[in-house]
Amino acid sequence: MNISRFIREHKSQWTELEQLLIQLSKRKSSLQASQVNRFTELYKVASAHLATLQTHMPMDETTLYLNHLVSQAHNAMYKENNKSSKQMKEFFLHYFPSLIRARSLFVGFALFLFLLGGLLGFLSVWNDPLNLSMIMPGAMADSIDPSKTADPRGDLHSPLVSTAIMTNNIRVAVLAFISGVTLGIGTIYLMISNGLIVGALAAVFMQSGKSYVFWAYILPHGIIELTAIFIAGGAGLYMGYRFFVPGPFPRKLRFLESAKESAQLLIGTIPLFIIAGIIEGYITPSTMSLEVKYLIAGMTLLLLALYYGYGISHRSKQKQLTL
Repeated sequence: MNISRFIREHKSQWTELEQLLIQLSKRKSSLQASQVNRFTELYKVASAHLATLQTHMPMDETTLYLNHLVSQAHNAMYKENNKSSKQMKEFFLHYFPSLIRARSLFVGFALFLFLLGGLLGFLSVWNDPLNLSMIMPGAMADSIDPSKTADPRGDLHSPLVSTAIMTNNIRVAVLAFISGVTLGIGTIYLMISNGLIVGALAAVFMQSGKSYVFWAYILPHGIIELTAIFIAGGAGLYMGYRFFVPGPFPRKLRFLESAKESAQLLIGTIPLFIIAGIIEGYITPSTMSLEVKYLIAGMTLLLLALYYGYGISHRSKQKQLTL
């Protein structure tokens, strides 16, 4: 199948369907009878095109694009009640997980960059503890004292320090997304540098025999928080990738579309940061046993997996109904 020829022949119909969807989504806008008939016709045509592409090229970018377009048209035709609350529920429960799945390669690469930075930071400080001051800001490096982990009012237990860490991670997530306009270079730097800090801290606490305590105070909120950062990083990397690899579409159009999609990924991380912030404010500094904190960390990982699995399974069933 010649995908380029297929796109040239039918792209005008997809664009027309997109324009009708945009007009339909406006609150004070209504379609005339002729436009409704045209919308229905284009929906059926696009569904047929999607079936063809899924048969011959199921993983192609055009197939993903058309699948999303047909799903939107289906929702516009058959959902009687399209209130903002329902849209938000649909977004966070189903669309956001499916979007993560579609961009899992980029989210995974953001994770790889973070782990690479973590390994480099760990090895650097493990070989020479003085390197900590080169990786972290001077004031922060001087305040690290693993011996205070047994003190309930030590730095590691301070809610102020927890809040500062959470704020920093949110800033990193936003910057990782925005850095996509630097063609992904800034995102790569942020993922590696953030990993360097965590790796350096892990080395400091391991050298002091406090690794078990360190991870007990990091993982309960860190699993959710870092997952959100990796998603935001993947969003930024995808923007940069689409600038270099626009596919059969114009470069500017593809980059703008990727920016919109990446912004949706970033928005989807907001609840994750809120949950992580609650855990960091109330559980991380608490006097709970370390074993309980590890249990909570495991529960957050399990809940994330269940959320992701539920979202993509429901979305897959919805796509089958659409066809």
